[in-house]
Amino acid sequence: MRHISLITLLGSFAAACFCHTAEAGTISFGTGGNTFGMEFVEIGSPGNADDTTGNPNPAGSVAYTYQMGKFEVSEDMITKYNANFGTANSLAITQDARGGDKPATSVSWNEAARFTNWLNTSTGGTEAYKFGPTTGVNDNIALWTSGDAGYDANNPFRNSLATYVLPSMDEWYKAAYYDPTSPSSYFDYATGSNTAPTAVASGTTAGTAVYSGQTGPADVNLAGGLSPFGIMGLGGNVYEWEETSLDLSNGVGSSARVFRGGYWASGSVGLSSSTRYSIDPVDEGNDVGFRVASLSSTAAVPEPGSFALLLTGLAGLGWYKRKRLMK
Repeated sequence: MRHISLITLLGSFAAACFCHTAEAGTISFGTGGNTFGMEFVEIGSPGNADDTTGNPNPAGSVAYTYQMGKFEVSEDMITKYNANFGTANSLAITQDARGGDKPATSVSWNEAARFTNWLNTSTGGTEAYKFGPTTGVNDNIALWTSGDAGYDANNPFRNSLATYVLPSMDEWYKAAYYDPTSPSSYFDYATGSNTAPTAVASGTTAGTAVYSGQTGPADVNLAGGLSPFGIMGLGGNVYEWEETSLDLSNGVGSSARVFRGGYWASGSVGLSSSTRYSIDPVDEGNDVGFRVASLSSTAAVPEPGSFALLLTGLAGLGWYKRKRLMK
């Protein structure tokens, strides 16, 4: 008879409690032949502690369960957005042309915000970012104010009634580097390791990423191994926009925005939790893309009693896992 150790059982229980890697589902956008699906994965472990060893410091604490796009936004999605919105207007988004399944790059922060707004309004929701009704696609946003429904004094960039958003600094950082099996631990790399991933041109093998002198980005669904939560390409392939301004205040629409995660030709430092860059929201880069987060989730949160039981059992076994622990 096959015997299962208590450590194995507790490990499985930990995964069930913390590592919400189950796909939260695929949402369809657009109409007719210009429909596309966006797959979201749940980011659980709400109320996790911050990391105090990365950049910025602190980073990564998110009080709520949310969802992250499993893949970077593709060129095909932008093409279909343009077709749905009407290409002969001022809100058409420009992009590079490497192929439909390649990540959409040369998309400014403002254009990424426009795309995200459309995901909301096309599904009957509220815009995340405040643009004027007749402004161009690459104009800067205004701040939401106290007279606006959905105003959040803690983040005047984002309307609190929106479902689809660009991930904030904390939302992106947690999805990439947090260890969902331990309430006080983060990894250096988005592949769930403190060791740099193996460089590949494309593929889905665990512990790999598209970086280190590759000739271009891989398809969004072949962009390396998954993060502990089950997200692809958070390290390498292309840099990704964050919603949050460089100074973390979200207080001025023209403020520089952060992009991070490395790209196909960067060294391992670019993929690490210690590295972030910024440019103005009107600027574009052929190595900068983005992904979308969703604030809609129905997943259950583990009971505190179950969490306490797990920790007690692990402590009794003298269980230890070597990771970079927070200070």
